[in-house]
Amino acid sequence: MASQQHLEKMQLRQNYRNLWHTDLITTIHRHPLYCCFALWCGPCASYMLRKRALYDDLSRYTCCAGYMPCSGRCGESKCPEFCLCTEVFLCFGNSVASTRFLLQDEFNIQTTKCDNCIIGFMFCLQQIACIFSIVAMIVGSDEIQEASQILSCLADMVYCTVCACMQTQHKVEMDKRDGKFGPQPTAVPPVQQMSRIDQPIPPAAGYPPAAYGQPYPAQGYPPAAYPPPQYPPSGYSR
Repeated sequence: MASQQHLEKMQLRQNYRNLWHTDLITTIHRHPLYCCFALWCGPCASYMLRKRALYDDLSRYTCCAGYMPCSGRCGESKCPEFCLCTEVFLCFGNSVASTRFLLQDEFNIQTTKCDNCIIGFMFCLQQIACIFSIVAMIVGSDEIQEASQILSCLADMVYCTVCACMQTQHKVEMDKRDGKFGPQPTAVPPVQQMSRIDQPIPPAAGYPPAAYGQPYPAQGYPPAAYPPPQYPPSGYSR
């Protein structure tokens, strides 16, 4: 039942309308410092990003964000800090993916086709390296063994690079959420306030002040230049 729900959730993410603030390709040259930090110290970055994704409230923490069968069964409520440290070091890939799913579900973000191709290439390369390692153990050929080692090294490099780019992508998205990008390009109009007892006239909210004292344009109305009628004083008779 749980796996069916997760499958339906993954299918639902394909219909999300929002996009990541930056894609995987542009994270390296747009945010090189954090990308290097996530590359050389991935578990530390994963710990900080998961805590930040939970709004620094680890009482809401669940192992692998509830996306794995072990979620909720690891004593997270007793010591969430220790459980999160264990997750990011022992299940690093799952920790990065879980933070990604959290952000996608919170902001209705879909992964672009280009990002899907990069992530798919990473997984395919790992599978090919694993197959070559198994074949090299069975056959015992030095050439296949050397090729499997090269593929394994290449797969690890791609894996670490893609995970660093993904974590940088998550960090940028939370910077956007927390308003760290400064003023938005389009100014939001101020909210109009209701008048109160101590404020009889509502404040102006982007409207020009009314030009009082100006005559209305003539639109079929009679002119207002008639003199007032003169009445005789009381008690006067002709």
